[in-house]
Amino acid sequence: MTEVLRRGRASLAFAFLVQGVTFALLVTRIPAIQDRYGISDGLLPVFLAAVPILAGVGSVGTEQLVKKVPPSVVLRWSQPVVLLALLGVGAGDELWHVAVALGAFGLAVGALDASMNMLGVSLQRAYGRSIMLGFHAAYSLGGIVGASLAWAGAHWDLSLFVSCLPVVGVLLPAALVGSRWYVDVKGAASGVVEAGGRGGGVVFKALLPLCLVMTFAYIGDSTVSNWSAKYLEDVLGSSEEVSTVPYNVYMVMTLVGRGLGDLGVRRFGAVAVVRAGSVVAALGFAVVAVAPGAWVGIAGFTVLGLGLCVIVPQTFAAAGRLFPDASDAAVARLNIFNYVGFLIGSPLVGALGDAWNYRGAMVVPMVLVLLTLLYARSFAPGPDRYGDGHERPRTADVGRGSNGL
Repeated sequence: MTEVLRRGRASLAFAFLVQGVTFALLVTRIPAIQDRYGISDGLLPVFLAAVPILAGVGSVGTEQLVKKVPPSVVLRWSQPVVLLALLGVGAGDELWHVAVALGAFGLAVGALDASMNMLGVSLQRAYGRSIMLGFHAAYSLGGIVGASLAWAGAHWDLSLFVSCLPVVGVLLPAALVGSRWYVDVKGAASGVVEAGGRGGGVVFKALLPLCLVMTFAYIGDSTVSNWSAKYLEDVLGSSEEVSTVPYNVYMVMTLVGRGLGDLGVRRFGAVAVVRAGSVVAALGFAVVAVAPGAWVGIAGFTVLGLGLCVIVPQTFAAAGRLFPDASDAAVARLNIFNYVGFLIGSPLVGALGDAWNYRGAMVVPMVLVLLTLLYARSFAPGPDRYGDGHERPRTADVGRGSNGL
């Protein structure tokens, strides 16, 4: 069982990395997509909003699908669809071609995100210690790789199809091979390896605090991804070249924070890590809002990445702890608020920036991230809570060799 879980952990981390590469290749080449298909500035937001909306539909569908098949099966076949849809975005000629490709991408990515995090939550329960941040660190690493590949494609003036073809050609078969070692763990106290979370039910009222935290976190994340370059160039007077730095630094810091985050959870507990992350992220937004120049603004985005990155993985893990007999359903429903935050964040900051000013607009995600402190106790381990608030493996996990993993 120890070797099975180790292989499951490595293969799932690779799936997170592949998705990080894939998503970065898409979002960083949006101008190229717009130019290829002649999408107007007025129509572009419709296309961009359709992807997270359909992803939410895919996440809802996955909740029902995993009642019939294990999450590993959903992940095994949704990841190739996402990769092929990315290729399809660059392969068409007509507007309806890209609409179909983005639609397939959205539906499949919702299923992929939900099933990946379902497997991550169940594996963490089997391990009896925090490993969830490590999976999201692999996603951050993939995002850095994907953004670098996208930069190379743009630098050499390659079409999206030509840029993505070799990447998909390598990652798709590798993902299919790696999927052989996915592990579905029913529960931490069970020695059965099968589809997880089929019993019990999710009480939405109990899940709501985590849904709000997820929304706040993705409002913050979408603020960085959509507005950091414009903020540096238009508000802080940087050059176009320097304006690309904040997002890159932000992604590097998410990798660092998530790489170290599991150690922090094991040492101090999830509640302390989430509280610290919220305060650090709010501090980053505050520095950005009052920055006198570009490099102070970049420092703010750096701090922001280090704090914000720990919240989302711990939110998924907390949902799994809250509903141990229905963790798949809880993760699927929580995952919807990933897309809710993304849909709200970018238009909200843009509207406030146009109506007021962009410095003031940065205060809004800062306040929302701070609201996470009100819900921090939702991250406390339930049946695994000890006097110091740390998570520890259950007796059944120790018997399965979790200490040696």
